[in-house]
Amino acid sequence: MTLSPEDRRYLLRLARETIGRALEGKSPPPVDLNAVSEDLRRPGASFVTLTIDGQLRGCIGSIEPRRPLVLDVQENALAAAFRDPRFWPLTPEEFDRVRIEVSVLTPPQPLPFRDGDDLIAKLRPGVDGVIIERDWHRATFLPQVWEKLPDPHEFLAHLCLKAGLPADDYRRPGLKVYTYQVEKFEEEE
Repeated sequence: MTLSPEDRRYLLRLARETIGRALEGKSPPPVDLNAVSEDLRRPGASFVTLTIDGQLRGCIGSIEPRRPLVLDVQENALAAAFRDPRFWPLTPEEFDRVRIEVSVLTPPQPLPFRDGDDLIAKLRPGVDGVIIERDWHRATFLPQVWEKLPDPHEFLAHLCLKAGLPADDYRRPGLKVYTYQVEKFEEEE
């Protein structure tokens, strides 16, 4: 699915207004599902990423589509601003400097592989977002993370650590791997 430029602008505005209202102690702006496009009403999975001066300031999202995309983006905007465990809640002073990016995910697809080398060979750096699962451990990196970790071995090692697994766990049998792609858009500078 490719969102229209109007839908992209609407989601970015909604994310900003939702965070701004929360900073003022107000509830999120109501969303009239009958007034938005069919693409925004469909169940969708998204991540909202906040940066300040190019540095990560919060990133939370959904891997599975469980609610209308427009509501998913709104909830993930709040979570990225106030509930990312890696950061303190966003402050009013930071709000004017924060830049909002939305990533809309395609449905994850299982990636079969024989071993760690086969997995490395099948990944598409810069294209694929990757989810790994083993028992109760699960983590994902959006395709944008390839910009910071372009080496596939390093990418997978960091993803394993994020999931609470040993860095070389991608070389052990039994790891489940899924890939997805994103439609990414962000606020203008």
